[in-house]
Amino acid sequence: MPSNDRLSALIDPATTVLITVECQQGVVGPDSALPELAKEARDSGVLANVARLVTAARASGVQVIHAIAERRPDGRGANRNARLFRAAERLPVQQLTGTDAVRVAEPIEVADEDLVVRRLHGLSPIQGTDVDALLRNLGCRTLVITGVSANVAIPNAVFDAVNRGYTAVVPTDAIAGVPSDYTPAMISHTLALVATVATTDEVLGCFARPSGA
Repeated sequence: MPSNDRLSALIDPATTVLITVECQQGVVGPDSALPELAKEARDSGVLANVARLVTAARASGVQVIHAIAERRPDGRGANRNARLFRAAERLPVQQLTGTDAVRVAEPIEVADEDLVVRRLHGLSPIQGTDVDALLRNLGCRTLVITGVSANVAIPNAVFDAVNRGYTAVVPTDAIAGVPSDYTPAMISHTLALVATVATTDEVLGCFARPSGA
């Protein structure tokens, strides 16, 4: 874990954005298409921690972006070039545009000032979406990445952020994957090599300080 001073230097509310990744009803909600992942995200306290971070971010003037994965009912534009995409097409719950499945899941709340970015293709909330342009227009230098899953979307987000010149911060208790022992291994052996890892409480402490302090 980084020192408090080093983390505080990275997380200046004026140049930091918080992103929630696929924290939607059809992924982590009670009627999830992926019940094992949903259970892990809830039972581990990850969703509660994401909600805490979102609330504190707004209070500190940190912009919040919610990244949602969805597909059109006719499937136009969706990937079919990997086993994951083909399996998703057969799931009983579909992440269809305009349905409850693609609404942000409780206890995370969406405020008017939040940005919601929806993607119809790919594995990353950044590559091929509006997120990069939004971050640059917001003057972002540090991106705090939360949500699911540690198996696919979270590492994609971290790599894409780093490749685009942002500093990635990952609160280790605000991301989830399956099985439960996979997430800490992914953090230790992969994410920690390219991102700054911290706890939710450590990030909250940085949000609480005045901008530019």
